[in-house]
Amino acid sequence: MKVFVAGDKGMVGSALVRTAASNIEIMTESRTSLDLTDEKRVLAYLEKSNPDAVILAAARVGGIGANSSHQKDFLLTNLKIQNAVIEAAAKLKIPKLLFLGSSCIYPRLAQQPITEDSLLTGPLEATNEGYALAKIAGIRLCKAIFEEEGLRYFSLMPTNLYGPNDNFDYQGSHVPAALMRRFHEAKERGDSVVAIWGSGTPRREFMHVDDIAQACWFMLGKANGGELLNVGTGEDVTIKEFAQQMADCVGFQGELQFDHSKPDGSPRKLLNVDKIHSLGWKHNVDLGTGLKMTYEWFKSALGRGEVRGY
Repeated sequence: MKVFVAGDKGMVGSALVRTAASNIEIMTESRTSLDLTDEKRVLAYLEKSNPDAVILAAARVGGIGANSSHQKDFLLTNLKIQNAVIEAAAKLKIPKLLFLGSSCIYPRLAQQPITEDSLLTGPLEATNEGYALAKIAGIRLCKAIFEEEGLRYFSLMPTNLYGPNDNFDYQGSHVPAALMRRFHEAKERGDSVVAIWGSGTPRREFMHVDDIAQACWFMLGKANGGELLNVGTGEDVTIKEFAQQMADCVGFQGELQFDHSKPDGSPRKLLNVDKIHSLGWKHNVDLGTGLKMTYEWFKSALGRGEVRGY
C-alpha cells in the first residue's frame, strides 16, 4: 500500500512515518519541492506518484496567541492546503483520504465530553475561530466527496497533542511544548518563578502523538468514508495540574505563577471517544510516561540542534 503523507516534517506527520508498518510504502515531499497550496502542482505530483491513500497532516498550526492574532492567515492558509490536496485526490479518484482536524472545531460551550454530533451546534471559541472554520470546511468536503463520489474520505479529530518534533517556538507553540521549554530554561537559569498564561482552571485532554498516528493507521483500514471520529484519551486535567506535572517531569522546583490577564480559551475540551473505542482502538501512552519520553527526546534533540522553533 502506497500512502502519501502530506506534512511529514511536522509532529503528526513524522509520527505517521515513524509508526508505519513494514508493508506500507510511505511517500513524502519537502515543502520546497511541493507547495501544498498549489493545486496544479499537487495534482501533477499525485498523478505521477499514484498513491493508494493520502493522509493530510499538513496545516498551519499554533497556540492560543498565534491563533488569536493571525485569524486571517490560519483560515486562508489551511483552506488553501485542504482544497488543493483534497480536490486533487478526488479528481484522480484516489480511493482513500484521511483528513486530520482538531478538537477546536466544536462549540466553545459544547456539552462535555464532546460527541461528534456537537459539530455546528453552537458558537466557536473566538481565539481560534479562523483555524476551526477551515477544519470544519475540510470535514464537510470529505463527507460530500464520499456521499457524491463514493470515495473513502473521512476525518479524525485528535485532542491536544504533544511529543517529538513539536514546535517549541514561543510565538507559535501549543501548551505542552511551550511549558516544557519554559520549565527547562527556567531550571537551567536557576529561576525561582515561571509565569503561565491564564488562570490555570480550564481543563484539557492531552495525548501523545504516537497514539494519533496509530489511530490513523488503524482507521485507514476500517473507515468506509464520510466518518468524523474523535481521537483522545477520554481523560482531562486542569492546566494548573498539567503545568505542575510538566514542572515535575522537567525537574523545575520553583513557583508556578498564573497570569489572569491572559486568555484562558475554552473552559473545557474533553472528547467523547466511544465511537472509536467501539471499533477497537484505544490510546496506549499514559500522560506521565508520554511527558518523560518527550522530555528525553527534547534534551537529546536540543543537543543536536534539532528542536523546531528553538
